Amino acid sequence: MTGLLAEVGKKFAERWLTLLVLPGALYLCALAAARHLDGFAFGPLSDRVSALTAPRDDASALLRLIVFAVLAAAAGLAATAVGSLAERLWLAEDWQSWPRPLRRLALLRVLARRRLWDDAHGAETALRQRYLLGRIPGGTPSEVTDLDLELALREVLAVAQERPARPTWMGDRIHAVVTRFQRECGLDLPSVWPHLWIALPEQVRTEIKEARDAVGRAAVLAGWGVLYTAAAVLWWPAALLVVGLFVTARQRGRRAVEAYALLLEAATRLHSPELARSLGLDHSGPLDARTGRAMTLLVQGQAHLIPLTVGWPGPRQESTQPLT
Repeated sequence: MTGLLAEVGKKFAERWLTLLVLPGALYLCALAAARHLDGFAFGPLSDRVSALTAPRDDASALLRLIVFAVLAAAAGLAATAVGSLAERLWLAEDWQSWPRPLRRLALLRVLARRRLWDDAHGAETALRQRYLLGRIPGGTPSEVTDLDLELALREVLAVAQERPARPTWMGDRIHAVVTRFQRECGLDLPSVWPHLWIALPEQVRTEIKEARDAVGRAAVLAGWGVLYTAAAVLWWPAALLVVGLFVTARQRGRRAVEAYALLLEAATRLHSPELARSLGLDHSGPLDARTGRAMTLLVQGQAHLIPLTVGWPGPRQESTQPLT
């Protein structure tokens, strides 16, 4: 037990040093340098470095080192906290419960994204119909090419894979998985997921965790971008660094969210039939509408309603009416 605790403590110290202290130390150095820089004149900074490296007594040097480490860790914690806020804004899972001003802005954003998606989807659908009509034997040839269809589809996917329900692309990318299962088989994934997570193999859970952690790391990078804004205020060339951090964080975040959503969908499709059998449902083959609804009712504590699902119509399509 002592060896285990020592190993856990060692790993914790390594992560604390890597994720908090070192990035925080770099930030403090950048902030201190920005205070003594005037454009690209590095003379004042050189004088300041010479003053700091002058010989001092051991007690004073140790005290400065401790204070510097504490401040670096505090900066790392601040970046993590800001990153958590950025992640919440990126995914916008609970945007309808945000404070009223933010909720109003998020609603306007959702409506605008829905209009963009409706226009792009309508154009892509019309283009695909023309393409298919042109391929009917004896029909009038169409000038629509495969490249035209691909470009039109990209216009749709640039907004969202499904009709937008959240104010951000990242949020809608994950919500598209939920929407797809609800439409295909009546499965309410947020309700079923905790049960499915327990039933997943360890390797699958590890991969999903890593993808989810990648989203968090990208958000923390955005948090550092916010903190480095202070350096940009003191020294304007640092604004290039801030822009670079934000752009990199956004690109990493989108890639991480895409990977996370793909893993969520793949794990649900592969292992939800096994979960259905583990819950005592008589099912074989891919998940169908009746089993999906039954699983949803069962995990929601409404198993007594399962017999009423026999003969239900297909899953209700998502409403196309705008939010109010």
